[in-house]
Amino acid sequence: MTDDAYLFLLDDPAAPLGAPPAAVGDLACMETPAVRAWLDAQGSTPTSPELRVLPPEETGALPEDAERLPIPLSDEELRRLRHRSAPEAMARIEEELLAYRDCADGRDGLIGGALAAGVPRIASWN
Repeated sequence: MTDDAYLFLLDDPAAPLGAPPAAVGDLACMETPAVRAWLDAQGSTPTSPELRVLPPEETGALPEDAERLPIPLSDEELRRLRHRSAPEAMARIEEELLAYRDCADGRDGLIGGALAAGVPRIASWN
């Protein structure tokens, strides 16, 4: 396994390997000279249906003969890629967990502050 994500070209765009870069959202690396030069050398474009991006933990699935380029991704870009590459059921559960985390963020601190301030009935929420 490597720590790099990879841009690569598939022979069959219908194959379920990786995700099209456009489906992941804006990737900063797509504007770099290295990626632009690689795409030009491959006769490809950022919107080519054969172009895919694969997270580091899945690079072992790359076909040996696939044209590939290691790319740097930010933590947020990597999170979006993993989410997009996950099976639909797993992605849906991940969305629910992230939504719960967002709505429950700070809950314990808020309840602790309310208890310390003497807010009545708060003890039953804990």
